[in-house]
Amino acid sequence: MHYDVFNGDADGIIALLQLRLAEPKVSKLITGVKRDIQLLQQVPVNLATSVTVLDISMEKNIAALAGLLAKKVEVFYVDHHRTGLVPNSEYLTELIDTDANTCTSLLVNQHLAGQYALWAIVAAFGDNMLQAAEQLSQQAGLSAQEQAQLKALGIYINYNGYGRSVEDLHIAPDTLFNTLLNYPDPFTLVNEADSIFTLLEQAYLSDMTQAKQAKVLHDDSALQVIELEDAAWSRRVSGVYGNELANLNPNKAHAVFTLNIDNTYTVSLRAPINNKIGAGELCAQFDTGGGRAAAAGINELPKEKLGNFIALVSKYYQ
Repeated sequence: MHYDVFNGDADGIIALLQLRLAEPKVSKLITGVKRDIQLLQQVPVNLATSVTVLDISMEKNIAALAGLLAKKVEVFYVDHHRTGLVPNSEYLTELIDTDANTCTSLLVNQHLAGQYALWAIVAAFGDNMLQAAEQLSQQAGLSAQEQAQLKALGIYINYNGYGRSVEDLHIAPDTLFNTLLNYPDPFTLVNEADSIFTLLEQAYLSDMTQAKQAKVLHDDSALQVIELEDAAWSRRVSGVYGNELANLNPNKAHAVFTLNIDNTYTVSLRAPINNKIGAGELCAQFDTGGGRAAAAGINELPKEKLGNFIALVSKYYQ
């Protein structure tokens, strides 16, 4: 049995979408919300013959990966997050690049020699890799309107991945992936009446309207911190709102704090667009934290550590 394991955000979904459009394969899907990254442990070692892993940190899944490799399960691993020590195994094929200006779907696009480059553009926009997305758009000869359409689609798919659980999302990531398989050309989806593009667009605009009225907890020359309430709409919008704030002020770091039911915070941190370093390392200094250089997060930050986080991040980006 083959298993496809992938992050439930735009990058993870579209990385797999490109692969399965190019190389159809019967598989079991394992995915979850954006922050559900320890997914590899859900693969049953005794049933799996091969596994594809996309857009989840090897460092966070190393024990499960080692178990699969020990059982001689072939693993194809593509990612752009922190790796830790990469295992040396004849059963592991890895395409990993932690550069702050790439993402998993861009790596898959290179692997497939641009076979589904339009979808790679959607993913890059969704993962806020604007420069890479714009370069690919120019290479594809897209008009300004077409580029804007793919950017919107990427943002909406990425927005759909954020939540405490799948119940917070508008569309479960595995369902969304299976739906997108029907659209080798993303423009077919964008231009289709009453499609999931329209559904997600309406939901996104509604949630973003509420986010723009949120409380500012901290604002200095290096860092702005926004607090969102404990609500499904807050959890859905936390990542994309952080991206929007980062794009509006590219010289400053931005953090979106979303209250949890246990009075802790879920944190989405964006490094300055013009200085995409350090976010993953900063968040990794706190329990349940991690990520990549340009964007990272903490699942449960105790309120009493709020000041520590602000001081650490603000000083880092001064």
